Amino acid sequence: MSEQAPKGHPKGLYLLFFTEMWERFSYYGMRAILILFLTKQLLFDKAFAADGIYGSFTGLVYLTPIIGGYIADRYWGNRKSIFVGGILMAMGQFLLFFSGSIDDNLATAKLLLYIGLGLLILGNGFFKPNISTMVGQLYPANDARLDGAYTIFYMGINLGAFISPLICGYLGENVDFKWGFFAAGCGMLVSTISFEFLKSKFLVSPTGEQIGKKPNKSAETAESKEAAKFSSTQYGILLGGGAALFLIFFKLVGFDMFGSLIFSLAIAIPASIITDSSLSMEERSRIWVIFISAFFVIFFWSAFEQAGASLTFFADEQTNRSMFGWTMPASWFNSFNAIFIVIFAPIFSFLWLKLNKMKAEPSAPRKQAWGLLLLALGYLWIAVGVKGVAPGVKVSMILLTGLYLIHTWGELCLSPIGLSMVNKLAPVRFASLLMGVWFLANATANKFAGILGGLYPDEQTKEMVYTVANSNIHLDPNSAISWENLTISRNAPQQMNNWVPGDTVRKSDKSEKADSLTGLNIAAGAAYAVITDSYKVKRTYPDPLKPVELKKLAKHGENEPKFIGFLMADKKHFGVLRQGKTTSNFEIWDLNPKYKKFVGYEITGLYDFFMIFVFMAGFASLILFGLSGIMKKMMKGVR
Repeated sequence: MSEQAPKGHPKGLYLLFFTEMWERFSYYGMRAILILFLTKQLLFDKAFAADGIYGSFTGLVYLTPIIGGYIADRYWGNRKSIFVGGILMAMGQFLLFFSGSIDDNLATAKLLLYIGLGLLILGNGFFKPNISTMVGQLYPANDARLDGAYTIFYMGINLGAFISPLICGYLGENVDFKWGFFAAGCGMLVSTISFEFLKSKFLVSPTGEQIGKKPNKSAETAESKEAAKFSSTQYGILLGGGAALFLIFFKLVGFDMFGSLIFSLAIAIPASIITDSSLSMEERSRIWVIFISAFFVIFFWSAFEQAGASLTFFADEQTNRSMFGWTMPASWFNSFNAIFIVIFAPIFSFLWLKLNKMKAEPSAPRKQAWGLLLLALGYLWIAVGVKGVAPGVKVSMILLTGLYLIHTWGELCLSPIGLSMVNKLAPVRFASLLMGVWFLANATANKFAGILGGLYPDEQTKEMVYTVANSNIHLDPNSAISWENLTISRNAPQQMNNWVPGDTVRKSDKSEKADSLTGLNIAAGAAYAVITDSYKVKRTYPDPLKPVELKKLAKHGENEPKFIGFLMADKKHFGVLRQGKTTSNFEIWDLNPKYKKFVGYEITGLYDFFMIFVFMAGFASLILFGLSGIMKKMMKGVR
């Protein structure tokens, strides 16, 4: 009597779907508002927010799974790793909530931010590599249902990524940033608690054994253990080469500590793997294909991941998001990619099957080259759309919508194809490690994305920030501002005391503000904004104020932004004093900053900025098209 193939999927798949959906809700919800929180509430400079914080955070998020996967394989097992990771990430989200709750102590708010992001990075390292591993363990070997299982699981990822910016983004931008983080933290708790309470009931193998309970090393054969051991030469390359590369990137190139760590490991780890003496010539050839593809993937994701940084700036500042009297939150654009994937993933899957039947399906490297080309076309679309547009002029939402649509097509040519290729080409004993290398390419790309996002052009740039005690800020009834007893928390530049009295800001025709401090009729203890069209420092407060900002002001009994602006004596800088409850922040802005450059290319505006990605992705695509034939041969029959 023949055994009938089981129908449907194990219930454990839906538990993993639910767990991953809420974890992705948490991550993408936080990511949708992070860059806005950094620049609007914590008042970080855009370049540092994009590179120093956002790029480092997203880069390390993809780096720690190598460590978390190793610990799960050797010591903890999948279940314990997922639970510990989930708790750490929930704690991280709630620390961001507390960071957003502090209005008047930037130092404490920033400290909580750094600790919260650190916990998210560490927790993700334990969670991410283990949840997807458990999907395959639910099925017997060579089960035809496995492809469908991963499709269902992938939909959970995108469902979470679609919903989260809508909820967390709305709360963050229209109520308060802290509530966006709170919602993300609640999502992480739902994910972790549901997994912990239901795992024993549903996460069982086809033979009834509890999966993910023991470390994966217990299932290894003696042969695979012996073959996977690193030699002293490999450790020398990994540790010695990694340390040398770190110093080169940190001391000579000038990258920050996190960037130097990520970029050095991205070279040292692959180098240590390829020198393994147990590799046959065929295995080494296939691994080289993985490494070459991973290199080009860096160019794809570094441009694609601008979604959470520079493209969010663009959506917030220069995109007309008004529809029928309602303004869409800028963070909602982060949902577009997820919904486009849900729509087009089945179409692309059908396309590859159709081409396969016609014996015309492109090889994996060629598909990835198409993905890079589509990425370049997406940026070309928006670059042409903003060419000649003056700073501050808002453009149609069609530009960003079209970009995200084209980029989704590119992702469908590259991302799932790459993961499948690694699984097919990697020797079994190096499968997990090489998947870690693939994610390491993502870590490198995300850090590079932060560096590129730091090139986003600004009309003015913030040079310095000082803390001022409110008790030392005096406004007298005669409209004269006294700075004699001004206390600064650290050494102040000489120009701080060189204010121009009287007519400090030129009044434009459209401005309704007074054209001088004398004309403001300042009352004792009051604060006024002296910001005109002639000298307008961007990102002090948006115009009009958003509900979240109005509520923050109302908490302090204010109806208008409480800051004073000054044109400084050198006529090249502008001072902004943002008043808080007990201390105020004094910012110095450069009104005419030097243009930023990228490998000698001067960025004078948004067109130049977007063209960086057109050239970068376009050239990478052309080179990969040229190499794809050679790489196909190196794959030794694997498609």
